[in-house]
Amino acid sequence: MSDTTGKEVTRRGFITRVGQGLVAANLAGSLLKNASAQLTVPDPPGKKLGWAIVGLGSLSIHQILPAFAKCEKSKVVAFVSGHPDKANKLALRYGVSPKNIYNYQNYDSIKDNPDVDIIYIVLPNGMHAEYTVRGFQAGKHVLCEKPMANTAAECQQMIDAAQRANRKLMIAYRCRYEPYNREAIRIAQSKELGPTQMIIADTGFNIGDPNQWRLNRKLAGGGSLMDIGIYALNASRYLSGEEPTEVNAMTYTSPGDPRFKEVEEHINFQLGFPSGLLANCTSSYGYFPQSHYRVLGTEGRIEMDPATWYTGLRMRLSRRNTIEEREFPEVDHFASEMDHMSDCVMQNKEPLTPGEEGLRDLKIMMKIYEAAQSRQTIKL
Repeated sequence: MSDTTGKEVTRRGFITRVGQGLVAANLAGSLLKNASAQLTVPDPPGKKLGWAIVGLGSLSIHQILPAFAKCEKSKVVAFVSGHPDKANKLALRYGVSPKNIYNYQNYDSIKDNPDVDIIYIVLPNGMHAEYTVRGFQAGKHVLCEKPMANTAAECQQMIDAAQRANRKLMIAYRCRYEPYNREAIRIAQSKELGPTQMIIADTGFNIGDPNQWRLNRKLAGGGSLMDIGIYALNASRYLSGEEPTEVNAMTYTSPGDPRFKEVEEHINFQLGFPSGLLANCTSSYGYFPQSHYRVLGTEGRIEMDPATWYTGLRMRLSRRNTIEEREFPEVDHFASEMDHMSDCVMQNKEPLTPGEEGLRDLKIMMKIYEAAQSRQTIKL
């Protein structure tokens, strides 16, 4: 009796609050939606494809390998590393068989391992093309970290190798697989806030060790643009739904800073799109960590800050005199992208971010550097 009475009172109270106005109704709907999301029960485990991680650096150790615990369709079964002690220690932690630990010399023999379906290339940018092509020659599907490679020619080699091998190639644009950025794309492209007039995107952090590979031109291909700056570029493209037709750019590097002997520290670039939409983007290795963008429409704006971090993303919508914060369940970006790749392999579908997407970004980045060097507007 007491339980039934409690439920009736709660229901009557809820109906009364709904009757007080539209704002209360919207709030209640939001609460119910959030509660429903929290109560979602995951599907029972099904088939999982086997993954080999090539390169056991910080990203693999701290983000990618822990993400497998949240995957529904992917499991780690092999490592490729030049550091056997590290590989053996991680193998014990993640249940990888010692026979599935490879180095860069015997990497090609992975073709004889039926446990491995997909290879994830997590190496310095300058090594992406070689190990992707070799992965396809071994008959495996490949997910490659961004930027795709150091040159457009290398990107094309990777795409051609995938086609010859009849295997999938996907580039790891993880933000395309999480709900906040997906919702921002939906809102911007649906013109819910009116046609987009301008996009402002800023990305950067203060880089440390001057001896790391990101500051080596041969390995990195460039400075902040080739690393953190690709987030601003790619966001401008996926939020607008257009491809830029022209670019301006300027770079600046602090004189005498030992970190920047070979690559740029700061870069600011502007993109012009066919609709007239403009994007202003910054990328830096020299300032306090920054990851945000604003999409400015005729009827309102979307703000994401942070926009591309692994966790803690925040979205705010502003229109007329109202400001709304939207919240979504936090997902593991790496688990989402790996499961997407596994699903594409199992269902024989094209990935959302195939090799051609990486090639488009790389071509634009090369034009950004050209514009910065020439101090002229470059047509794309």
